[in-house]
Amino acid sequence: MPDATSILDASFLITSGVIVLLLVVSAFFSGSETALTAASRGKLRTQADKGSRGARAALRITEDNERLIGSVLLGNNLVNILAASLATAMFTRAFGQNGVAIATLVMTLLVLIFAEVLPKTYAIINAEKAAAMVAPVIGLVVKVFAPVVGVVRMLVRGLLRLFGVAIEADGQMLAVREEIAGAIQLGHSEGVVQKEDRDRILGALDLSDRTVEEIMLHRSDIEMINAQNPPEDILKQILNSPHTRLPVYRDQAENIVGIVHAKDLSRAMYEQVGGPDGDASALKRFRITDVAVAPYFVPETTPLDDQMREFLRLRSHFALVVDEYGSLQGLITLEDILEEIVGEITDEFDPDSEHAVIRTEDGQYMVDGAMTIRDLNRAFDWMLPDDEANTVAGLVIHEAQMIPTVGQVFSFHNFRFEVMTREGNRITGLKIRPL
Repeated sequence: MPDATSILDASFLITSGVIVLLLVVSAFFSGSETALTAASRGKLRTQADKGSRGARAALRITEDNERLIGSVLLGNNLVNILAASLATAMFTRAFGQNGVAIATLVMTLLVLIFAEVLPKTYAIINAEKAAAMVAPVIGLVVKVFAPVVGVVRMLVRGLLRLFGVAIEADGQMLAVREEIAGAIQLGHSEGVVQKEDRDRILGALDLSDRTVEEIMLHRSDIEMINAQNPPEDILKQILNSPHTRLPVYRDQAENIVGIVHAKDLSRAMYEQVGGPDGDASALKRFRITDVAVAPYFVPETTPLDDQMREFLRLRSHFALVVDEYGSLQGLITLEDILEEIVGEITDEFDPDSEHAVIRTEDGQYMVDGAMTIRDLNRAFDWMLPDDEANTVAGLVIHEAQMIPTVGQVFSFHNFRFEVMTREGNRITGLKIRPL
């Protein structure tokens, strides 16, 4: 019959082995939790498309993060508590009452180093790789613990409701757009992403949050053709205009009867006079309404991404913007929307000084009042708000709660604004200096 010392030694070795095994399982659960929550779903999707079964499993189980975390934490706490209990019993049997303190110290160090810091550090460094490796096993754990986790989830949500906290069905999921925008901004701040690339990507992401009203050309700046003008005057206006398409009105500017394309007008007039050897006097019988196409009207509240899709579907590049009463507010083109993504698009016919910003010797900026706040922010990486106004002049009027006069100075949003020029009730020129 073995003596007490041999029994104690055998029990000590067996218990130590079980504790080591439990610490390994705890490390697995800790690393799996970190890997699956830190892994990029975009990268996992790329790996899954290439045939990785582990990545597909990781995508599947991370669709419900609440159930995943509940299952992993349940398994992790079970093995940690069991390991601590076994260690306490083992050290108490070996060292008496002092065994509790020794077990606490030893297990704290072992769990902290080998079951928490070590596996989680590896999981953070190799998130996608680790997630794909552990996903099949964790998927099985989630299924086994599903009933218990379901009860715990109901209990937790019930307690949270007592404190007035409501959990939405998809509340735990990050908005993909916000995640991409945050990553791009972080990359730019760290010098990894160039400013131009950041502006293009964020511009594309913002299309659904912005309306045609914000970027349209205001009706006061629209060049139009009077249908009652003589044909030779219309031809001269078309030839001198930098625009390819022009609205045609009759009697008053609000009464748009059509849109004419410069190429269609030139071709029709050429045929009207009978070619190079024709009679130029025949041009007097020309009617522009025979060439103009029906105008295309859109509401001013239309989101930019919806309007871009409509332009592509209709194979159109030009639309007139109206308000809720049907009154003309401005016009928008497909190029205007594309400029929100790629920046200003210019050609040999565009005015060189359109909304130009001039920097003075004293470090201030001369800005056209009609320049949009968004364009100004993109040009200089400023953070002027554009919630209440679209243009710089509109922002000054909104903040001042009045139409300022020339020479007035205002300070808000950490900038100094000085009104330089004004035409009627319109602020046409401003001098801006960051404070």
